[in-house]
Amino acid sequence: MEDNKEMINEEIKTEVVENEETTEKESVVNDESNNEEKVETSEGSESTEEDELDMIKKQNKKLQEELDTTKDTLLRLRAEYDNYRRRSIKEKEGIYSDAYVDVVKEILPVIDNLERAIAADGTLEDLKKGVEMTMKGCQDAFSKLGVEEIDATGEFDPNFHNAVMHIEDESLEKNVVAEVFQKGYKKDDKIIRHTMVKVAN
Repeated sequence: MEDNKEMINEEIKTEVVENEETTEKESVVNDESNNEEKVETSEGSESTEEDELDMIKKQNKKLQEELDTTKDTLLRLRAEYDNYRRRSIKEKEGIYSDAYVDVVKEILPVIDNLERAIAADGTLEDLKKGVEMTMKGCQDAFSKLGVEEIDATGEFDPNFHNAVMHIEDESLEKNVVAEVFQKGYKKDDKIIRHTMVKVAN
């Protein structure tokens, strides 16, 4: 009987020892597995961080290229605008200069006639005729330049007339031009000089 007990005890011990060894092996295997997972997780997080860093670098490079392109475009536009402004100023000056030349060309014949009239010996009638010819030359020059005399007859119009005097005259209607003191001139719709008039009240 004691032999049986000893045998049973030995079997129990053997089972316990085997169970302990199995538990230790499982523990070692679990530890190794956990360590491998930790290493894999660590490697995975390092890989993810590198990918994010690469992506950020690429985005940064792309944004820098876009910024450089925008700066270049802005500089070109600024240079083009400056050139355009200079050209416009030069063209404007050229237009004014050409206009002055055109006006002087039209007035020169009038001056020539006045010089001839002064140099000529003649009667009062000849002088009057010379002044009339000069006046005609001025009118022709104005006509070529598109300058017209402002009509001063009829109702007073502040857009064309400058009233310097008012009179009471029953023979005239109210607000009518009674007399012209100085003729006015215009070119197209632009007033060069208003007609100076006397207006009836």
